[in-house]
Amino acid sequence: MSERPITILCIASYFKGESFMIGAKKAGCRVLLLTTQKLQDKNWPHEFIDEKFYVPDETDDWDMKRLIKGLSYVMRSEKIDRIAALDDYDVEKAAYLREYFRISGMGQSRYRFFRDKLAMRMQAQEAGLAVPAFSALFNDHQINEFAQHTPTPWVVKPRSQASAVGIKKVYTSEQLWEIIHELGDERGEYLVEQFVPGDVFHVDALNYESKVVFARVHQYVNTPMDVVYDGGIFRSYTVAHDSKDDKALQKFNQQVMKAFGMKYSASHTEFIKAHADGKFYFLETSSRVGGANIAELLEASSGLNIWAEWAKIEAATVKGNYELPKVDHLYSGIIISLTRQEYPDTSAYTDAEICWRMSNKEHHVGFIFKSDSLERIKELLDSYAHRIKEDFHASMPVNPRPTN
Repeated sequence: MSERPITILCIASYFKGESFMIGAKKAGCRVLLLTTQKLQDKNWPHEFIDEKFYVPDETDDWDMKRLIKGLSYVMRSEKIDRIAALDDYDVEKAAYLREYFRISGMGQSRYRFFRDKLAMRMQAQEAGLAVPAFSALFNDHQINEFAQHTPTPWVVKPRSQASAVGIKKVYTSEQLWEIIHELGDERGEYLVEQFVPGDVFHVDALNYESKVVFARVHQYVNTPMDVVYDGGIFRSYTVAHDSKDDKALQKFNQQVMKAFGMKYSASHTEFIKAHADGKFYFLETSSRVGGANIAELLEASSGLNIWAEWAKIEAATVKGNYELPKVDHLYSGIIISLTRQEYPDTSAYTDAEICWRMSNKEHHVGFIFKSDSLERIKELLDSYAHRIKEDFHASMPVNPRPTN
């Protein structure tokens, strides 16, 4: 009698994570997909998915009690071993389901360190890790203490949003209180934090048996906040291997994962190197693969498909042992922009270092480069930024930031 395969339930409220499902199936798993009805016609890797389940599109918020009932019925015939949240917005759903069905993995207390920006800052601070000054918005006296002792500017940001959308930059306590009053009863869903000018980095990693088994450090040319609010061009590149910054952030990332109790998953963590003192500060983390084609950026320099490796790790936590494949030590860079054209013609962009180009995404253009030379990557990112601005770039900033 053959051994039962491991069954992984993949939760995807957005169309993403195809490589995870392919990797899980190739690892011998039975793959179930839980998504919404509006995504059922997307180009999912159907041949690698054993069963699909659709949540009604009555609202963007899933009815978890209804979902529990539906999955309870499914589990009469399916034994689900692991639940994988393929998007940041699905992390909470996965934690809720794990708790209810008593499935191994991150539960409702632990997930907050990877989803709730207030919880992650408090946990990092309690672990002795450097974070920008911050305050919850529950207590008026605490807010006034923060405003009195923390230099401006500040940013008010949602605790659970997965991007820079919703962040407001303020310069005075009067502006801060105006925003708080506008938030009304929702103020508890936000926090205020000191805005620290500096260079922003991201560390994308794989974690297994409470250890970081792979991590790669990249630096944003334009911060996500700059891109969202100023309509800039998104760029990021690999930090020099074994450089001072690379070593410091590798260590810092390990400290964050340990403090937050990460056992196994992919993770995407952001840090800032302050211009004022040259120190690194923790910004935020998540138990997922980074968005904006970060997975393709990582694969270009390392040779690893982080989605597929994460799937192998999930399988290995049930049966077997995970071994990291050989890792390349090349350099890569990514550039993505909104475009004036619906489908821009990039045929004139022919540099040999191009290893990926965005296609079939309306009003977007994008490239990933790889090379054994970091200087060549930086050169290409600079030159392509100028070319794209002339040929294609369209700017659509969201609620431009206030100025002094």
